[in-house]
Amino acid sequence: MNYIGSKQKLSSFIQTTVNSVVGDDLSQKTFCDLFAGTGIVGRTFKPNVKKIISNDLEYYSYVLNKNYIGNHEAIDFNSIIEELNQLEGIDGFIFHEYSENGNQNRLYFSEHNGKKIDAIRQQIEHWKTKKSIDTKTYYFLLASLLESADKVANTASVYGAYLKHIKKSAQKNLVLEPAIFSLNDNEHEVFNEDSNLLIQKIEGDILYLDPPYNARQYGSNYHILNTIAKYDTFIPKGKTGLRDYNRSDYCSKTNVRKSFEELIKNANFGSIFLSYNNEGLMSENEIRTIMSKYGKYDLMTTNYQRFKADKTENRNHTASNTTEFLHILVK
Repeated sequence: MNYIGSKQKLSSFIQTTVNSVVGDDLSQKTFCDLFAGTGIVGRTFKPNVKKIISNDLEYYSYVLNKNYIGNHEAIDFNSIIEELNQLEGIDGFIFHEYSENGNQNRLYFSEHNGKKIDAIRQQIEHWKTKKSIDTKTYYFLLASLLESADKVANTASVYGAYLKHIKKSAQKNLVLEPAIFSLNDNEHEVFNEDSNLLIQKIEGDILYLDPPYNARQYGSNYHILNTIAKYDTFIPKGKTGLRDYNRSDYCSKTNVRKSFEELIKNANFGSIFLSYNNEGLMSENEIRTIMSKYGKYDLMTTNYQRFKADKTENRNHTASNTTEFLHILVK
């Protein structure tokens, strides 16, 4: 999935740094990914630790992590995926509100794909209501739909706006592909809560923090994914069909430092790792000052190429370089 702030390219750097601080053997450790997003970091550590605690305030993220982190035993999914792929599209909420030729003609999806999303999403919910599928299969199917729908979305990476014309990748018919997760013998926990409240109720060995860096709210940038995941009733607002969304204090220059210090103070974890880059609302010195109050502080940095949405062309991305800071606190 194209995702702002994804740590996919930095996962090796993060893992190497964690091992250098905590040790190579993490088999008895509890690892918490408190701002999980798509769960890339949690997925990286899942095979190596005793337990993952995953959390994010956004519901689409909760769905993805209920699958990628929460699911750890095999699911017999081939026939279910095939059945969903064979469904005929229907005139549902996604088609009418967010698709080509719908009532609002918002071009997030082609007509075919909007109708197909509605058909698949309604069938998944029907199976859940009838108890034809269990909870782990429900989240597996929802995650599969989110990932597959994202591949044919008519956007420049995020859902803050749609493109004026259906681009080539969005013209392809949606094919539901399984969101494959890693198998192991361990139980994991996944939450959908405010991080500053959850931190007061959990404990562990390794806490990884990847909060929003800037003023862009994830709830608005990925509102369509929340709508597909929840499939609830509401009146979409404005040209882009926004829903009411969570506003994080970590996206507020006024509130971010206070919220961050409260989080660090309340964290009952031996080792804390904070990903933040040189474009963030908090400066390197501000973070250093706060974290140093609560234990031994250190810092690792790396330069890497990240991608921004390109709104001027039909390309998905344009490259730019940035510096990633990994702040370290041993309490």
